[in-house]
Amino acid sequence: MARGRAPQYDEQRALILSQAARLFAQQGFMATSMNQVAEACGLSKAALYHYFRDKYALAAHIAETHVRQLLEVVMRAQAECAEPRALLALLIERFVREYASAQDAHRVLTEDVRFLAEEDRQRILDVEREVVARFAQSMRALRPELSGRDLDKPLAMLLFGMINWLFTWFKPGRGLDYEQLAPMVADLFLHGMLDMGMPASPAPATPARRRESRPTDTTRTPT
Repeated sequence: MARGRAPQYDEQRALILSQAARLFAQQGFMATSMNQVAEACGLSKAALYHYFRDKYALAAHIAETHVRQLLEVVMRAQAECAEPRALLALLIERFVREYASAQDAHRVLTEDVRFLAEEDRQRILDVEREVVARFAQSMRALRPELSGRDLDKPLAMLLFGMINWLFTWFKPGRGLDYEQLAPMVADLFLHGMLDMGMPASPAPATPARRRESRPTDTTRTPT
C-alpha cells in the first residue's frame, strides 16, 4: 500500500520554492547551491532531495508556475470584463499587484530561464508569448488601428517593460504602496495609449539602380 503524503508536505514544498526563488533572485541561479536552499528552509540536504531532485528542477518549477499564474490572471480578467478600456485597466492593475507578491519568482522567469534545456525553456516561453498575445489583443480591441500597423505587440512589450522597471526602484511604504500605485500605472498607460498618435508609414524603399554591365571582350587575351 502506497504511503500518503504528510500533512505538511504541500506547505514544506511551498516554503522550499519560496526560499529557492529568493536565493536565485539575490545571488543568481549559478551561484546558489542546494546546500544553501536546504539551510534556508531548515532542512537537511537529504530531506530537500525528497522534494526536488536538484536546483534545475527548482528553477524550472518556479519559472513555469509563475508564468502560468500570470496567464491565469489574464484569463480571469478576460472572463470578468469585456469592455476594452476597463479590461486593459484591470489587466494592468492586477499584473502590478501580482508582480508585487512574486518579485523573486519573476526574476527567475526573466533571468534564469536561459539556463534551462531547450524543451523546458520553449514550453515556458510559449506560455509567456500567450500572455503577451492576450495583452496585445486587448490593446487592439481598444484601438483597432494598431493591428494594421503591427503596433499592438510592441505596445504590450513597452507596458511590460514599464511594469518590470517599476520593481527595480519603487519601495513601498513611503507614502505610496502597490495598491495605490496599480491604478496610477493603468491610468498613465491608458491615457498615453489613447492619446498616442500613429507613427508615419515608412516610405517605400527605392529599388537600387542596376549597374549596366559591359559586355566582356572575349577576344582579348591575358598579357
